[in-house]
Amino acid sequence: MPDIIHLLPDNVANQIAAGEVVQRPASAVKELLENAIDAGATQIKLIIKDAGKTLIQINDNGCGMSETDARLSFERHATSKIKNASDLFNIRTMGFRGEALASIAAIAQVELKTKRIDDNIGTNIFIEGSEVISQEACQCSEGTSISVKNLFYNVPARRNFLKSNAVETSHILNEFYRVALPFHNIAFDMYHNNSEMHRLPASSLMQRIINIFGNNYNQRLLAVNAETSICKISGYVGKAEHSKKTKGEQFFFVNNRFIKNAYLNHAVVTAFEELLPENSYPSYFLFIDIDTKEIDINIHPTKTEIKFLDEKSIYAIIKAAAKQSLGKFSIDSIDFDIEKSIDILPLKKGEMVKPPTIKINPDYNPFEKNKKDISFSSSGFINKTNKDNWEKIYPTDENIQLKIDHSEKSREDKNSVDTDKNNIIPEVKRKQFIQVNAAYIITQLKTGIMIVDQQNAHEKILFEHFIAHLNNNNFQIKQQQLFPEVIEFNASDSMLIKEIIHDIKAIGFDIDEFGPSSYVINGIPADLQECNTKQILENLLEQYKITGNVPTDEKNIFIAKALAKSLSIKHGKILQQEEMQNLIDQLFAFPSPDKTADGKNTFYIIPFSEMEKKLH
Repeated sequence: MPDIIHLLPDNVANQIAAGEVVQRPASAVKELLENAIDAGATQIKLIIKDAGKTLIQINDNGCGMSETDARLSFERHATSKIKNASDLFNIRTMGFRGEALASIAAIAQVELKTKRIDDNIGTNIFIEGSEVISQEACQCSEGTSISVKNLFYNVPARRNFLKSNAVETSHILNEFYRVALPFHNIAFDMYHNNSEMHRLPASSLMQRIINIFGNNYNQRLLAVNAETSICKISGYVGKAEHSKKTKGEQFFFVNNRFIKNAYLNHAVVTAFEELLPENSYPSYFLFIDIDTKEIDINIHPTKTEIKFLDEKSIYAIIKAAAKQSLGKFSIDSIDFDIEKSIDILPLKKGEMVKPPTIKINPDYNPFEKNKKDISFSSSGFINKTNKDNWEKIYPTDENIQLKIDHSEKSREDKNSVDTDKNNIIPEVKRKQFIQVNAAYIITQLKTGIMIVDQQNAHEKILFEHFIAHLNNNNFQIKQQQLFPEVIEFNASDSMLIKEIIHDIKAIGFDIDEFGPSSYVINGIPADLQECNTKQILENLLEQYKITGNVPTDEKNIFIAKALAKSLSIKHGKILQQEEMQNLIDQLFAFPSPDKTADGKNTFYIIPFSEMEKKLH
């Protein structure tokens, strides 16, 4: 039998390595930015086209390379960072494996121009699919410029798996932030399709965060500082009231290298115990400075995971440091010097003390029927409703039959309630409701007690309302605003807005681009009056991040869900009797009122028979 084991050709081996190192354009951006930093650059420019699929170009003013080094840098396992195995456990540089350029050159067309400070001429190398096409001397500026064109041109299967330009650009931005944040002493510029996305001058860490994520972060962050014999912790954590529904601005850096670590993330979240709203995540930018002998960073191809020698101690230090910062903020917010309730001016000489008086309206009648009451409209917003009109809308018949299909058997058997939604007959005996814990509405039926979750119920109502408008394309745009509102997003969110802007317009927003990361709102849907427009759009984006890239045929459902979640009345909102009646009437007007669009229960019925079994 012939031998069956053989060595792979270099081009095949390089493509396999590229599969580990370069999963998408953002992976190439990360590797090239790290190389520029290791070269000692103080100014780095990133240029991308078509989300990096057509072009990724990085220019730096670093040390540059000689002609020999420039050619050798594209060989596998060629590196200037390590010389022997022991160096793997004492790494302070960003890149060190010597696989990045070789892997990128295997799946793209790469052009490199480089020149050292003391050299008169530089070197220009062009490589296509691991094959050197040309190498010649050239005139170029000091430093290195590398252009990666047509990524995955020779691996079409991998290129087909890339997402939309907006999603891929978002990934590139995330990698850009992970490099730009720890190296805030370096100036970074970023351009996409000839438009400037970021211009970040060398600055302090706080200023770099503000330049990336917006001016409002100046008031949102609390400084963290802790120094022990094991490690040093520095950076910022966000205030609890500014937490988000997605794990957005969460950054851990170990020796200025971005890492992912669920265990350490838990340490920060635990520090926020009883401070965070449900299903919310805090923002943090935390830097761990530790001896390289205490960590192993060579355990993952992308170097985003590392091992700690004493992980439990670092967990405790991070938790204590974050908790201390949150505690200081709580104390600083209390003014112990002035107590407003006893801030009384002294009397003037001869002035008498005037006893307090109470004004009484003798004509006031608490049982007067003409007073105004508050109720929620079908779109979820508070409207003033006259109680006289209320009686016309809702008949005084004691037994109000809510609109749910039911079987004859359930009519006959009054003491049992089938859990199947088609066999439930909730009949409200009186228009009386009890709100419990400002979250649940309890009312009596003929067959038992019904408990309604007010948030889930309103979310269901709003979803059905919005999906009907979207499917019929009949959202009404409010009259053009006298003063259009300009809303600014960070670059990553701005890219996502661009992807769903047609759908945002479809639901009634009159929105247009107004700069690289700004949008102008000229009109809003009539159903969204008196709401925070930016908050609604941010909630849409957060739901989009949670859900991921939404298929075209499901976008209406996604948008209706996001709007319903954003605008529904929340737990903690105290409702009046009429509001509760209105909510329940609208809920049971739908054929399937028992579930939200996400499958959560809107109500639960406890039969009298079950209560009797439990109590007797």
